Amino acid sequence: MTSKQEPYRLALLQLETDSSYQKNLNTLIEYIKNNQDRELILAPEVYLTAYDYDNFEEAINFYEIAIEALLPLISTQILVFTIIKRDGDNVVNQAIVIHDHKIVYRQNKYRLFKLGDEHKYFEAGEKEKIKPFTINGITYAIIICFELRFKELWKQIEGVDMVLVPSMWGKPRKNHLEVLAQALAIMNQSFVLVCNSANDDMAKSSAIISPWGEATIDDNAEIIKKTIELKKVKKVRRLIPML
Repeated sequence: MTSKQEPYRLALLQLETDSSYQKNLNTLIEYIKNNQDRELILAPEVYLTAYDYDNFEEAINFYEIAIEALLPLISTQILVFTIIKRDGDNVVNQAIVIHDHKIVYRQNKYRLFKLGDEHKYFEAGEKEKIKPFTINGITYAIIICFELRFKELWKQIEGVDMVLVPSMWGKPRKNHLEVLAQALAIMNQSFVLVCNSANDDMAKSSAIISPWGEATIDDNAEIIKKTIELKKVKKVRRLIPML
């Protein structure tokens, strides 16, 4: 767990995905440039392309364009999002963590959402690859959208300071997203950051949730900002020892 005491500035980009991949990339770049004071920026799952199965090859090929544009922009910041890309002979939904002008962590989506036909287009990632990683003394874990429903994954990432949940979670299950994210924060005594799509059929519900379960949430905002104190993780774990 981190010993970092100073405030940590976060930004969630609760954005709608346009049919133009380049327009989405331009929007993401604009938010990055306008929020240089944020130490971590989280974007929704497959924000740049959505699940555009009708133009799947184009969506896959856009990965290289996006990475080439984003790497030069991210120095001390951390940018987290997921993207559709080839991984060997397969296609995966891959979480990307960019820091110091390079990709410092990758994680393929393990639990595919069959109601959305993800299993027909993507190769599932490996469960054991869902694990904590550290940047500048802070420990993180990533749970991608549907994976939030699986309690064994919560156990797998116990002890991290912050769980990042890039999502494209549907509106009919909005309450599930909010309850599960809050429960994860309380159960694992970690900060949980949910960044969900703002498309019309999506739940929004992006939130920054404290280890005590307090949520900062605003369905009307395109960007949700908050400054947190990571020492709250240690305080809550001291108050109610669980790990």
